[in-house]
Amino acid sequence: MRNKNVLSLKLLLIVMLCTVVFACKKTDDTYYNYENTLQKFDGDVMDYLNSQPGVYDSLLIVLDRLPALKDSLKNQKVTFFAVTNKSFQTSVGALNEVRRQTNKAPLNLSKVDVKELDTLTHRYVLHGEYTTADYESFADGLLIKSMKNSYPMHVQYNKATASGFIGGGPAVITFTDPKGSIFVRYWQSTPTNAVNIKTNNATIN
Repeated sequence: MRNKNVLSLKLLLIVMLCTVVFACKKTDDTYYNYENTLQKFDGDVMDYLNSQPGVYDSLLIVLDRLPALKDSLKNQKVTFFAVTNKSFQTSVGALNEVRRQTNKAPLNLSKVDVKELDTLTHRYVLHGEYTTADYESFADGLLIKSMKNSYPMHVQYNKATASGFIGGGPAVITFTDPKGSIFVRYWQSTPTNAVNIKTNNATIN
């Protein structure tokens, strides 16, 4: 049973990486460069998430199950790739469709294995506060170890094209799970296009 739960959670992580773009896009589909348009939020990461009703409720449910991680988001200097309700709904829905096809009971965020959920969620948290300025000089991106088990994640920064002008669009961070492979074709990546949201202890993308 545990192996099945681990497999399900790995699938959940993959789908979350595929859909985390929704966590970083405004609801009207316009783009932000928060480095220039949003002043520092007066509070910690948890305060920020709680200040956005209807956006991060699923993430808050997950964090309530992970008190140590929740404490880190309140008290440590971190960079956090936040996942919205829409992303969780998409990923859990896809996961349960796979489970339905194999005659397995559906899962929800309150039922998945908490140890595996902790490991996977930590991959979205990096030690230290990073902004796009830390990535922009690395043309091929760079590997940064996540908070949990120093798991290597890859971060790459670029400017999107706007109105035909290369580099004239919004700042985009491509956040990638290399999945332990040196071959890029096996990596799982997603663009993150709301960046540099500053709180008292963190940078949120």
